Amino acid sequence: MFAAIARWWRGFQVSHPELSKFAMFFILSNGVTVLQLSLMPVFRWGFETYTDLMNVGFQALPVGSDVDGSQYYMFDYAVGALPAGGGGLAYFLSVQITLLIAQVLNFFAQRNITFKSNTSAWVAAGWYTLAYIVITFIAAAAQGFYKAPIYDLLMNAWGWGPTGELVADVVTMIINAAISFWVFYPIFKLIFRQKPEETADAPAEDTELQAH
Repeated sequence: MFAAIARWWRGFQVSHPELSKFAMFFILSNGVTVLQLSLMPVFRWGFETYTDLMNVGFQALPVGSDVDGSQYYMFDYAVGALPAGGGGLAYFLSVQITLLIAQVLNFFAQRNITFKSNTSAWVAAGWYTLAYIVITFIAAAAQGFYKAPIYDLLMNAWGWGPTGELVADVVTMIINAAISFWVFYPIFKLIFRQKPEETADAPAEDTELQAH
């Protein structure tokens, strides 16, 4: 069965090279997303249980005003538990460590499996890091609009309490992963290229030497 699937996939790659790359990118990205969904609540639990980082605020890069007139921060992790607070430094570190682990794994998986790139890994890693930083800022800015309402809806409005908090963790990570998914694919196509294999010409035979 697996051999038949492998044969079909090899044929599909030949007949549909771009579609097969996108399909593999989709599969691997979803695998990384599942990893993120698993790690995020674990890191939050660890930081909130064994440290006081939830009571250390992290609000950086003010970029204007919110709809209620208050200061809007690109990275907005106010002191205190969600939804009243922003989760503090505990939430910020949980999100960023989870994303970092996932994206490091994603880099190697996409480079070696999806795009089979043979260009410089260091150059690709440099561009990937730059893209990762830019996407982190974009995702952080977007999170300011949906994070608190999602936690408030699930924990308070729907009365799910701790279960709602866990579900909200999952929803916010899915949104983060979706942003990364649609932005990273065109970037990967640029940085994970394949150079044609160089074939060295066979040296011409020296017939005069052979004659001697």
